[in-house]
Amino acid sequence: MGHLNCILPPDLLLRVIRDSAAGAPGLRQVESAVLRTVELDGDFRARRAQLASLLPQQRPAVAVAPGGTPTRRIHDQQHSTAYEPGVLVRGEGDDPVDDVSVNQAYDAFGHTYDFFWQVLGRNSIDDAGSPLVGLVHYGTDYDNAFWDGQYMYFGDGDGQTLLDTTAGLDVIGHELSHGVTQYTANLTYQGQSGALNESVSDVFGILVRQRLLGQSAVDADWLIGADVVGPLLLPALRSMKAPGTANKYDNQPATMDEYVETSADNGGVHINSGIPNLAFCTAAMALGGNAWEAPAQIWYSTLTDPALSADADFAAFAGLTVTHAVTAFGDDSAEADAVRAGWDAVKVVPAS
Repeated sequence: MGHLNCILPPDLLLRVIRDSAAGAPGLRQVESAVLRTVELDGDFRARRAQLASLLPQQRPAVAVAPGGTPTRRIHDQQHSTAYEPGVLVRGEGDDPVDDVSVNQAYDAFGHTYDFFWQVLGRNSIDDAGSPLVGLVHYGTDYDNAFWDGQYMYFGDGDGQTLLDTTAGLDVIGHELSHGVTQYTANLTYQGQSGALNESVSDVFGILVRQRLLGQSAVDADWLIGADVVGPLLLPALRSMKAPGTANKYDNQPATMDEYVETSADNGGVHINSGIPNLAFCTAAMALGGNAWEAPAQIWYSTLTDPALSADADFAAFAGLTVTHAVTAFGDDSAEADAVRAGWDAVKVVPAS
């Protein structure tokens, strides 16, 4: 079955719809927009399933473009729901345009590319210099943002559930990181491996934002999507520091004691991602300094390790993070101790 790498999980959208049907204050006016989003998301899943059989999803060949400069293309979908790119409105090196959404997407693509290149030595999502293509103004009041394996789609939001999704640097970093995972471990989007897929995107997405803002691990708020949520989802979509507290619909568990067994959301990929999210946040805060330095290197080394299987569970991923921390910094290092403390905090026993 195909999956769709989205910032807003389907179960949350459905809970908004249930509240609107019950007449909850402030929700009636957004019910139609959310219903349209759910319908389009279903179409997208069919699209993603088709693409999955056609696109390369493992480690790439030799780079086709030199590293250091992104190739960005931002298209205006003009509220169309077509899959193919609409009008090209800003290409690499072009001056800013009058459309704020176009410029925000362009700039965020640049910041994300720069993070992966400068910090991790990765040349675009496939490490071969592939173009970063964004499609803004997708649909009407569309309440989501997606990576479909080729392009990133941006909804404008309905103003109550979500705002313009191009405003979220961490959201954009999250979606493009799904592309990085696609070309590395290609973590299966189901159960614990799917939750790891989502968590890795949250980790790199928040690090893109923290690095741009110059925030240390201790000073950062660790909130995902704070810049794109409307009044109904304040203050954020997810909290990496305190899973389950980001908004009134947030049901993420913080430890394996509360792990959610479900057939929804591809086995709870968005719900249970809070567990590895908290492990990373705890490790980064225990170590101090900048999370985009040693902690990022350890997580990226794990993601790109051929020993990480596509169906890895939390314990397998945790074990490899400890291995890479020890290899890079030493068994008795502060880095290795911090990583162990992170997994201990969420009650995951690293596989040996």
